[in-house]
Amino acid sequence: MPAQVLDEQDRAILRLLQEDAARPQREIAEAVNLSAPAVQRRIARLERDGIIRRTVAVVDPVAVGLPITVLVEVTLTNDRSATVSTVKRFFRDAPEVQQCYCVTGTAGFILVLLVPSMEDYETRTARLFADNEMVRSYRTIVVLDRVKVTSSLPI
Repeated sequence: MPAQVLDEQDRAILRLLQEDAARPQREIAEAVNLSAPAVQRRIARLERDGIIRRTVAVVDPVAVGLPITVLVEVTLTNDRSATVSTVKRFFRDAPEVQQCYCVTGTAGFILVLLVPSMEDYETRTARLFADNEMVRSYRTIVVLDRVKVTSSLPI
């Protein structure tokens, strides 16, 4: 899908919303030299067009008891479309999987998991990988420091 045509004011609004989606629209209006109703209409259009997918709170994982970030490289038993589709659904529905990427190369998937402890991760590996007949192998990488984690796009 080609990128939507956005003018500089749309991009400025998006940058401000990425910094703080709770920022009052009147502040955004002042920053981008538009009226508050014009900003409100633009935001509504950006939401309607799917450019703004949703508005969420970014939660500190350590503060909610999920201090360990684990990257997992998963290799499937085969690359048949039915297998890949089933595994996509399985990982999408697993609450401990924060991010899931279907990738090229040796591994079929790269996952990001947030867990409270390594013991907990070990327990989850059985259900997600070891006892999963569609998974040939998996490789775990434990993150030492979350140097940069963002959902902001460079627009």
